[in-house]
Amino acid sequence: MISVHHRTATVAGRTVFYREAGPAQAPTIVLLHGFPTSSHMFRELIPALADRYHVLAPDMVGFGRSDAPAADEFDYSFDSLAAVTRELLDQLDVTRFALYVQDYGAPIGWRLALHHPDRVTAIVTQNGNGYTDGFVDAFWTDVWAYATNPGPKTEGAVRFALSLEAIRWQYVHGVPDPSLVSPDSWHHDHALVSREGNDEVQLTLFRDYPGNVELYPKLQEYFRTSQVPLLAVWGRNDEIFGPAGARAFARDLPDAEVHLLDGGHFLLESELDAVTGYLRGFLGRVLG
Repeated sequence: MISVHHRTATVAGRTVFYREAGPAQAPTIVLLHGFPTSSHMFRELIPALADRYHVLAPDMVGFGRSDAPAADEFDYSFDSLAAVTRELLDQLDVTRFALYVQDYGAPIGWRLALHHPDRVTAIVTQNGNGYTDGFVDAFWTDVWAYATNPGPKTEGAVRFALSLEAIRWQYVHGVPDPSLVSPDSWHHDHALVSREGNDEVQLTLFRDYPGNVELYPKLQEYFRTSQVPLLAVWGRNDEIFGPAGARAFARDLPDAEVHLLDGGHFLLESELDAVTGYLRGFLGRVLG
């Protein structure tokens, strides 16, 4: 049985929760979660990798079991979340690592790579965009409207994303057999984003999201110049980040591996074995 440790560290005065498993001397893989979840989304992937790799999965500030200060007590931006993650890795003396990114984890991971490109050994992106390709208008139109003109007329549509109904949709939409997805997942996430004041935290990050898209040209230049090994494994039925977002990586990384699976946004909930197989094969080839 693989032992998974549940730890905390103090970073910039905040308690950051993280899961850790695997031998410390093995190649490190950092798992970065998306919205509205936490390292909880990796609860089954971690032991599936930790026989061979050192696995770290933090909860971002404002998410999961990490501190969630009020929106006026912390600079909730993707720059800040990346800075906290970078400091956590420095504290843990992790100087070389592969990245697994999903949803919000992608723009955080991109900032880590751009800040220290020499530290990133490989990238796995699972429904985490680095291009404007694949943004599904039906989901993103309301986010762009709110970010551009926040106020009562635009806020209601994005507040709906914090509801139990909307979070359940993220988990089960596009999954051929929704009964494979545990209801614990969306109830867990909903309970945490429903903590007092956390709605304002999430709205602040929605307003900051366009800055991630503005980062894409620098990110794509990094891809072209580094030719970092990259695997895109994607739920092709995702109606947040569609499959065009996965294919786009091959534009600047001709050797990128791209696999589209019959699943949705949170692919690990229904296709864990398939994702693990692709991931172990890819990491075995590029990390040795």
